[in-house]
Amino acid sequence: MENYQHILFPYAYNILGTTEDAKDAIQDVLYKYLAGGKEEIADPKNYLIRSVINQSITIKNKRKKLQLGDMWLPEPVATEEADTNIKLNEIVSYSLLILLEQLNAKERAVFILKEAFAYSHEEIADTLAISVEHSRKLLSRAKQKIDQAHAPVPAPRQETITPAILEKFMQAIRSRDTKTLESVLTEDIAFYADGGSAIKVFAKQCRGMQEVADLLIFVFHRFDNGYTYTIGEINHQPALLFYDGDVLKYCQIFGIDPQTNKIFQISNMLDPEKLRSIGNGSK
Repeated sequence: MENYQHILFPYAYNILGTTEDAKDAIQDVLYKYLAGGKEEIADPKNYLIRSVINQSITIKNKRKKLQLGDMWLPEPVATEEADTNIKLNEIVSYSLLILLEQLNAKERAVFILKEAFAYSHEEIADTLAISVEHSRKLLSRAKQKIDQAHAPVPAPRQETITPAILEKFMQAIRSRDTKTLESVLTEDIAFYADGGSAIKVFAKQCRGMQEVADLLIFVFHRFDNGYTYTIGEINHQPALLFYDGDVLKYCQIFGIDPQTNKIFQISNMLDPEKLRSIGNGSK
C-alpha cells in the first residue's frame, strides 16, 4: 500500500495543488479498495490510478468554490530529491500549477494526463469515462486558456544560473538598490502572496517591474530584515526559504525565464498550514 501511495501521489497532487487534499483522495480510494472486492480487479494499479484521478476531480470541484474571491497559491513541495524519487519527479512546476488554476477540474486532469504523464487520448477517455473527441476538446480548451496567460513556464533545474541570480536579487533588496533589483526582473513580473487564514499579507498581488521592486524592498526592511535564508528547490523551481531562528516563516518561489535569465514570477507562501509540507516548517 505504501508503494501505491507513492505512485498515486503525483496524480492527486497535480490535480488538487495541495498535499493534504491529495492524501485525502488517496486515502479514500485505498480504503474503498481494501474494503471492497479487490480480488475481482484484474489490474489494481490502473484501477487505483483511475479512481484517484476521478476522486481528485470531485474534491477539486468542491474546493474551487471555497477559493474564489481570494488569493490562493498551491501548496509547495520540496523537490531536491526528485532525481531519486519518482513521486517528486512527476510533480509539475510551481508556475504551471498556478496557470492550471485557470482550468476547471476536468480540463486540468486531461492536461496533466496528456502533458505530464503522456497518456493517449484513448487512455484519457477510458480513465475519465468520456469520449476521445471530448478529451481532445478539453485539452484544446486547456491549452488555449494557458496560452492566453502569456506566462513562460521555466525549465527546471537551472543550477548554473539560479544561485547567482538569487544572491544578486537579495543583495539588491538588502542595499535598497532598486536599479540592480529591476535588472533581474522582467518588465511584467507578477508577484503573489498567500498567507492563508492565519497570516495577513501586505499585498496579495502586484505586477510590473517598478511596483514589484518597490514592494519587495519595503516588505523586507519593514518585516523580514532579521530573517536568515537558504536557497532551495520547490516544485522543480528555485526558491528562498526564510527562517526566524529554526522556524520557517515563508518561502519565495521563483519563475525564471530560460531565455532571458530574468525573474518573471515570485510566489510568496506564508500560510503555516501549507509550509508544513516543507520539512515540517523547520530547518
